[in-house]
Amino acid sequence: MRIVACLNGDRRPGAHPALPISMDQVAEDARAAVDSGADEIHVHPRDKRGAEALDPQVLTPLLERLRAAVPGVPISVTTALSAEPDPWRRYDVVQRWGQLPDSATVNLHEPGSVEVARLLLDRRVRVEAGVWTVEAARILAASGLSEEFSAVLIEPTQATTQAALENASAIAGILDRAGIELPRLLHGQDDTAWPVLDAAIEAGHDIRIGLEDTLRTPEGAEAADNADLVARAVARVAATA
Repeated sequence: MRIVACLNGDRRPGAHPALPISMDQVAEDARAAVDSGADEIHVHPRDKRGAEALDPQVLTPLLERLRAAVPGVPISVTTALSAEPDPWRRYDVVQRWGQLPDSATVNLHEPGSVEVARLLLDRRVRVEAGVWTVEAARILAASGLSEEFSAVLIEPTQATTQAALENASAIAGILDRAGIELPRLLHGQDDTAWPVLDAAIEAGHDIRIGLEDTLRTPEGAEAADNADLVARAVARVAATA
């Protein structure tokens, strides 16, 4: 079971005292998360102002810093429109990446997603399909790229656990009927993060956890940091072994 540490996401600076924003903070958090049991790091690059950015001058030094901090650990980056709202500019920015991440996530419900996924695949970057809805699952099935993706991220965004799991089940049904047998990672967010993580463990899916997905422990207290969240997720996996 793959355990991904999602370090910061699109959260605003200051959303949590330990939210990593600067390159040094992200690198330190990545090292701590790996030491706590994470197999992979997922990050939203930030510019000097703390805003999300995908520009090569932001991504390249971040990747260098991360690979020095966690050598040999796969690094995944976002391509979400939260980081670059213009789909055409996003395509251009990704096309200009010099140093490449090991993988990138592409949210299939976003405009221009299939095009940026093709670009990444042409550049030999592993692509994980972000599937939030049944419509996005249908896009994946119709894209003709499903066999080229490395994984599917099932990412229900509903506010309640029941609704999130129902959406995840509906997405899984579309994938099953389309014969898409890619590895699946299932995760929730905020109030649903821990219940959905438990459901993912029970189903044998890959999991992810970190301050991108939740600021709190399973008991509802404020998490100390990303390493704290990863350690708790590792313990939950171990408890079901």
